[in-house]
Amino acid sequence: MIPGNDTQDSEFLLQGLSMKPELQPLIFGLFLLMYLITGLGNLLIILAVSSDSYFHTPMYFFLSNLSFVDICFTTTTILKMLINIQSQRKAISYEGCISQMYFYMLFAVLDDFLLTMMAYDRYVAICHPLHYTVIMNPRLCGLSVLLSWIISTLLSLLETLLVLRLSFCTDLEIPHFFCEIKQIAQLACDDTLLNDTIMYFTAVLFGGGPLAGILYSYSKIMFSIHGISSPQGKYKAVSICASHLSVVSLYYFSGLGVYLSSATAPHNSHSSATASVMYTVVTPMLNPFIYSLRNKDIKRALKRVIHMVVINREIVLGLKQHS
Repeated sequence: MIPGNDTQDSEFLLQGLSMKPELQPLIFGLFLLMYLITGLGNLLIILAVSSDSYFHTPMYFFLSNLSFVDICFTTTTILKMLINIQSQRKAISYEGCISQMYFYMLFAVLDDFLLTMMAYDRYVAICHPLHYTVIMNPRLCGLSVLLSWIISTLLSLLETLLVLRLSFCTDLEIPHFFCEIKQIAQLACDDTLLNDTIMYFTAVLFGGGPLAGILYSYSKIMFSIHGISSPQGKYKAVSICASHLSVVSLYYFSGLGVYLSSATAPHNSHSSATASVMYTVVTPMLNPFIYSLRNKDIKRALKRVIHMVVINREIVLGLKQHS
């Protein structure tokens, strides 16, 4: 295809995780299972937090927002791949690809911000416990989430507009299972220097910035924990941070794995796609388990929500049988 105004009428081809037809049913079944577990697990977290006034605290407010973003994040990256495998087609329209890229960046940046806010919440809870309710007031929490949405929306819009100005050549195959911005830019016929510059600048600013905030918060937390004389006090402080620290490690180490795989094997983009599975699918799927594993209150709330769902289902089935 000749580059120019015809770009918007074109289709991209998502190569997925494997080119082997015999592996497609296995990939479909595995990713469908992970997608359902992710959606159900995070939805249960949201229902548990919203249904119990005990969880109406900053930590659980950020957690419910993180669960919502994780559901959207996974849906954005996985759903189209599942549809393509089921229909045995690899095509995604130009508009669909641009939309997927936009929402992927939006929810990825939101994940960064929410994890940073959760780290700050833990820092205030451990280092300034007497001023916790004053500092982490509902107004600050609400404004923090709102500001995160605004910044993420504007950043994603900027990156998308830069891609929209590009024209694409005849090779429109993306060696990935979703429309990742770097892979799309590599297919352009135009000069992508501006796109690459903005891309790396925003990655450092909005990826490295939140990470620096998280590391700073935990350095202060570790210093405070070291000063606690009581073993029970130390254990309680560590247990407060353990779940969040596990999620942060999973998210950033998997992102680092994607970067290293693309840097060490720039011509083998499938390795980058495989590494991307960790932070686009595995991490959102594990988040509900990590946060509920050592949290008795979350476990109790989840059991109550599941019990209510089962009872309501039995009532509905009973009404249908008598009607």
